[in-house]
Amino acid sequence: MDRNIVYPGSIPLDTDLLSINRNTMIAIGFLAQAALGTNAVADGLACQPTSPPSMNVTVGPGSLTQFGPIDLLAYGSIAADSIGSVVKMGINTGTSSFTLVAPTSSGQAINYLIEASFLESDTNPLALPYYNASNPAQSFSGPGNSGVAQNTLRAQTVQFQLKAGSPANSGSQATPAADAGWIALYQITVAFGQTQVTATNIAVIPTAPFLPWKLPSLRPGVASGVQSFSVSGDFIVPAGVTQAEVEVWGAGSGSYASVSGLPSGGGAGGGYARKLVTGLIPGQSIPVVIGAGGAAGTTTGALPGPGGTSNFGQFVSATGGSLNYLSTPIAPENGATPPGVGVGGDVNFNGSAGQAGILNQGGMGGAAPFGGTQNSGGVGNTGYFPGGGASGAGTGASGNTAFNGGAGSGGLVVVRW
Repeated sequence: MDRNIVYPGSIPLDTDLLSINRNTMIAIGFLAQAALGTNAVADGLACQPTSPPSMNVTVGPGSLTQFGPIDLLAYGSIAADSIGSVVKMGINTGTSSFTLVAPTSSGQAINYLIEASFLESDTNPLALPYYNASNPAQSFSGPGNSGVAQNTLRAQTVQFQLKAGSPANSGSQATPAADAGWIALYQITVAFGQTQVTATNIAVIPTAPFLPWKLPSLRPGVASGVQSFSVSGDFIVPAGVTQAEVEVWGAGSGSYASVSGLPSGGGAGGGYARKLVTGLIPGQSIPVVIGAGGAAGTTTGALPGPGGTSNFGQFVSATGGSLNYLSTPIAPENGATPPGVGVGGDVNFNGSAGQAGILNQGGMGGAAPFGGTQNSGGVGNTGYFPGGGASGAGTGASGNTAFNGGAGSGGLVVVRW
């Protein structure tokens, strides 16, 4: 951060103060850029119905960042700087109010959009006192004693616009798009005959760049705690933790035994899901269920089993690999399908299906995401951990020997906070 140098006895200049202001703005802007990046970030600016409810809504205090030129216009005696760029922050300390109007046709509804943008403007004009060289005891009013008022504040605020969509049959109305340079924040739906706007009518636009967290909610470091579950149990939320990243793998299915002349197909892999779970309470107990790998089919007639589902409470889960309904103990060559799937995650992946047996080789077991596959010429191999489907059983070098199938691999849950 640049700092001005002044000396005893030197005549103070207006640029001394102006440079301090600009240098401070630039320093804070680069700090904001290091923490938040250059995309717009909104904080606060909560849209709420009035109390008591009416056809008005308010947007409360808050801020909005924007990456742009340092100064498009001259800043007092300092020249404009439209080449350098910095993150600026518009701040509103008060509330803004908007009036909504219901459609006039029965059965119709209308969507309103509240959009925002950063606003920088020179304001607060005053007729400033100026030095009068001919009579220092009597100051001038304005430059040259003209009495002209001059702006004394370069304000950085958040401005809003309310855009009305077109009324349409309820459920088919569209929300207007944000204007160029503006950011969509809220959608407000008003139906025919409505006389009050409530919280249920107000929705945050999915792309609105509201800050998702504050520093007090973050723990130091990355993945400062990790707990893995390969068997079912309970996760106790540690002290100070309110969110955790959870990965879940479902279990793989087992494979049939081979029969003379027919190798068996591989088992199907389990699914995978990853989710950032928020709103946790320290000390909270969350049940963790680990899906069991599917049993192996045997030459004595035992059937293979599907893989079990793994889950982290009610938050996120991954199902296990299935069996192929076309396969039977006397016709085991088809690969198992469908594979498991991730459910409820921010990221959800399917496992892969088992492959069919061919020649004297059992089919490859299906992989859970990020797992491996394998096959066998004899006894089916257990699926790769976590969540892999078993390989099918082969028929030996002669092609006429029956072997037991393999068991699917169990699931896994990993919690990081």
